[in-house]
Amino acid sequence: MGSKQPIRLLITGGGTGGHLFPAIATAEAFCRRLPGTQVLFVGTRRKMDKSSLALHGFATRGIHCQGLKGKGVLALAQALILLPFSFMEALWHILRFSPHLVVGVGGYVTGPVVAAARILGRPTLIHEQNSVPGLANRKLGRVATRICLSLPGSDAFFPGGKTVLTGNPVRQQILDLAAKTSRKIGERLTILILGGSLGAHRLNELVVEALTKHGALLPSTVQIIHQTGVADENMVRKAYEQAGIQATVASFFTDMAEVYDKCDLLVSRAGATTLAELAVLGKPAVLIPYPFAADDHQYRNGRYYADIGGAVVLVERELTGGKLAETLAGLAANPGRLAEMATAMRAMGRPDAAERIVESCLEIMNK
Repeated sequence: MGSKQPIRLLITGGGTGGHLFPAIATAEAFCRRLPGTQVLFVGTRRKMDKSSLALHGFATRGIHCQGLKGKGVLALAQALILLPFSFMEALWHILRFSPHLVVGVGGYVTGPVVAAARILGRPTLIHEQNSVPGLANRKLGRVATRICLSLPGSDAFFPGGKTVLTGNPVRQQILDLAAKTSRKIGERLTILILGGSLGAHRLNELVVEALTKHGALLPSTVQIIHQTGVADENMVRKAYEQAGIQATVASFFTDMAEVYDKCDLLVSRAGATTLAELAVLGKPAVLIPYPFAADDHQYRNGRYYADIGGAVVLVERELTGGKLAETLAGLAANPGRLAEMATAMRAMGRPDAAERIVESCLEIMNK
């Protein structure tokens, strides 16, 4: 088909904002490149996925599917029983929509959809965001037409000749912010605590301990913005109030570009999408990887950025509130190092990741 003609694009994946936001960025890049392109998302039935996609005007369909990795015997049996039904649902959606291309962005729902697409002879592309691929993408790497990678080194998990390093797409609002003049670190350092779209309970506890019990280590001018997740919002807000700490606290920030624009340093998990956004924006970070992430991929994600000087990685099981406070205080007292970290972080950003994925998609469609 012609390179300028609109297409029907089916994207599958989701389950967390980390999977969903790059998928949205890729879909938007396709629509800019080929105006009139029709996009259908096939994913989980989670309310968050549907509401996020609805805000961007994309059609969605859900299939009954559950993850396999890390499950108990009963849950694993249930997930295996569902697989044939998931596959049939995927076949139905593909036949009805008749996409020119199917793109998988990770998560267990990707498996049956990409497999069904290959059975039906459709070209397929999967995108791996993490340093260590998830179970679904590892299996799909054998059948997918092309595999796009976010980080160097993850090609070792896939067949040779299929991979291309593209980076991890970030939302347009983040790219727009990155195009502005970079924020200069001034006297009033602002720290953003970001646990991810679903929150991070232990991270919240460590930060609260650091700021309420060891806050004297930090300059009194430091400002705090804390995304807590729904479960911990009241706990965090109350702890700050009792300690006399003025902080902006919310379970979730809808406009992340606005929040990023205000901050100089982050305390965060090491999810691939968050790190891609921080790199594009040139934001230094203290990373506390989620210790139970599959194959410890968050630690490996974080080490990639830390080894090049853009971040500091702290291991949760070895961490206390006091140690975290000392780390933050050391950085707050050294604006020169923060500036160097920001420069290193920005050097690792790939603002054109979505366009690179679109190019890969067009290439395999035109072959």
